[in-house]
Amino acid sequence: MFSLPVFTLIHVVISVIGIVAGLVAVGGLIAGVRLRGWIALFLLTTILTSATGYGFPFTQVLPSHIVGAISLVDLAIALFAIYVKHLVGGWRKVFVITSVIALWANTFVLMAQLLQKTPVLATLAPGPNAPAFGATQGLIVLIFIVIGWLAVRGFRIERRDGPL
Repeated sequence: MFSLPVFTLIHVVISVIGIVAGLVAVGGLIAGVRLRGWIALFLLTTILTSATGYGFPFTQVLPSHIVGAISLVDLAIALFAIYVKHLVGGWRKVFVITSVIALWANTFVLMAQLLQKTPVLATLAPGPNAPAFGATQGLIVLIFIVIGWLAVRGFRIERRDGPL
């Protein structure tokens, strides 16, 4: 239906929108506010990012496919927590944690792609075994652990509530 370059562009744009929306949505969670529109945009675009990742030609299962599968399962739990369980009880914490994991997964794949596909970065981290690759991904994990902790702590009690 699309040429590979057009499909790649669409996938990347959706991914970037998902990351930006996720950062805003999780920022709201840290502040104790449910930003419904941003959360919906984040969930939709992150699902589309993971799903469209399987549209690229491949001959073997890659780490991005595994991360995409984990992300889709994680997002199903997040959707269930917010739209079925309405964040009641422990489902509030489940939603926050799964949202942060989904945002991390999207960011993890973006950073891996940037390190592999950007010439100047590829010289620093020519593959996943390169120290710069591990250091970058390790730093991202640490940042998301802190973000997750702040979000769980901040979204214990919602400052502004109403119908979904």
